[in-house]
Amino acid sequence: MELSLWHIVIMLATVFAVIGAGLWAARSVNSAEGYSLNGRSAGVPLIAGSIAGSIVGGGATIGTAQLAYTCGLSAWWFTLGAGITFVIMGIFYARKLRGTGLATIPEFLAAHYGVRAEEAVSVISSIGTFFSIIASSLSGIQLLSALFHVPHAAAAAILIVLVVGYTFFGGMKSAGIGGILKMGVLFLSLAIAGISAFLSLSAMPDAEFDALFPAMPWLSLTGNGAETAAATFLSMMVGVICTQTYVQAIFSAATPTTAAAGCIASACIVIPVGLPFIAIGMYMRAFDPSVLPILVLPTYLVDHEGVVIAGIALGGILLSLISSIGGLALGMGTMISHDIAGVIFRIRNDRLLLHITKFSVLAILIAAGAFSLYHLESQVLFWNYLSMALRGGGIFLPMTLAIFWPGHVAPRWGLAAITVSTAAAVLTATVFPLPIDPVFVGLAISAVLLFIGCLRRA
Repeated sequence: MELSLWHIVIMLATVFAVIGAGLWAARSVNSAEGYSLNGRSAGVPLIAGSIAGSIVGGGATIGTAQLAYTCGLSAWWFTLGAGITFVIMGIFYARKLRGTGLATIPEFLAAHYGVRAEEAVSVISSIGTFFSIIASSLSGIQLLSALFHVPHAAAAAILIVLVVGYTFFGGMKSAGIGGILKMGVLFLSLAIAGISAFLSLSAMPDAEFDALFPAMPWLSLTGNGAETAAATFLSMMVGVICTQTYVQAIFSAATPTTAAAGCIASACIVIPVGLPFIAIGMYMRAFDPSVLPILVLPTYLVDHEGVVIAGIALGGILLSLISSIGGLALGMGTMISHDIAGVIFRIRNDRLLLHITKFSVLAILIAAGAFSLYHLESQVLFWNYLSMALRGGGIFLPMTLAIFWPGHVAPRWGLAAITVSTAAAVLTATVFPLPIDPVFVGLAISAVLLFIGCLRRA
């Protein structure tokens, strides 16, 4: 995979045009609320751009193509599951959450289960979000290293600088504007590339195609087993609903109705975006099987597409990684400033909270780059699914109960459900593996503890 000068020029022009638009929008951001929540004035496009811009990162692009190269259509579950979840959020969750007037998930849970629940959720959600940042950081480091033939450490440094330019100065407003532009770039370029890959696969003789891609597992959403597919979707659903970055976009909406419409609009963007990457992954399995799996997508673009489409698409992929890392780091930084530093040190000064949030975002980016350098060979989507399970296993049910049936659980049992079920899910995933997915373990224990809490409250 060798880039020509025109590849580089078109790719960098695409990246800097979008980052420049975000920096231009950042001129009016001068408060903590403006940085984290866009002044609570976001419309449907900005909400959808923020959500889609954050979820469509390394897992949705490079990770999906990597997994499709290995197992076919079941790689769609990441973007399909996320899109279905955004519809659920738009219909059931968005209006109620926006109506609270809060800024973070831990703040919301503190109102129902106490300050200790706020602290616990902040830590749990921050760790889970950090794993999602790792997924996009891994993809970004590998991509930059392969494209520009630089050491991985240098690629990590370049990635951090680009993310800082994208979101550090303008926060939610930069993320929203950049997300809208990025998704336009991706849809234009990757749709063309994906259709080209699909047509090449369709032109293969039937016998050859069937031999290479038998219906099971390659052409089935449950190719790796129905239980695996169900666990993947459940992990996505509970993880997305409990992710500060996506809920933060809801909190930034001008009205509850706008928040709901923004979630559903983001679903319309996210659901189809995985299909071109699946076609490209399977194409590379058929026509270029020696490629390193994590480099399937960029290799296809450089070696099998025209210069213009390849340059724009590479710019879009790089932007997808930058925006995802930036959006997730912003959500994590907001929790650190509001729910950890703000609570412990009782900080209420708006300017100080803004500086703490920005410093936290920068520290998160540096830590994620260093962590990724030690896990370069790991599967990108592994970190995404682990992140979703960690965030959702202990937080989803207490949060859902607080939204739809508030006041019916004794606070100490709500705190127990958050902490004990999360610990059980982590132990199941790492120390004591069971034949069922850890997210089911966490949700089951959470449900039992919440049921006891309801009885105690009665």
